[in-house]
Amino acid sequence: MTDETAEAQAAPDLENTLYMDLKDGRVVIRLRPDLAPKHVEQIKALTRQGFYDNTPFHRVIEGFMAQGGDPTGTGTGGSRLPNVPAEFSPPARARFLRGTVGAARSSDPNSANSQFFIMFAPAPSLDGQYTIWGQVVSGMDVVDKIKRGAGGSGTVAQPVDRLVRMRVAADVPA
Repeated sequence: MTDETAEAQAAPDLENTLYMDLKDGRVVIRLRPDLAPKHVEQIKALTRQGFYDNTPFHRVIEGFMAQGGDPTGTGTGGSRLPNVPAEFSPPARARFLRGTVGAARSSDPNSANSQFFIMFAPAPSLDGQYTIWGQVVSGMDVVDKIKRGAGGSGTVAQPVDRLVRMRVAADVPA
């Protein structure tokens, strides 16, 4: 393998990379169009509209996950785009591990829209039941600083941690 070949293989796919800026720093997410092409398309469309900017993390459960993507901060909001049908991955292909980003939804598997969650720890019970659309590749230390909610539901009564800004890396000047 030549040095140029190795460099090309190591270069990130900027069209399938998100920069999520939080108050404590930047989180870099590698999108997974190989697992969930429709979800990735929707997330990128919403990101390019500025939909996620200044949205709160409204449900944050210690040892489980941080959920955001609802501009109302209630857990019931979404975008004006249509819901996305489930794109579940078999556990042999992708699992909910620390840093996995999944699509939040109601009890209807085809109800994902804009909300997402980032895993603090593995959750095998979600494998094959929720859509995986990304993986944090750097900045989990920043995700770990998101304020946890009270009680079992993890709902944050007064969300203080917000997604400051999210961008598709290909759209950010070098």
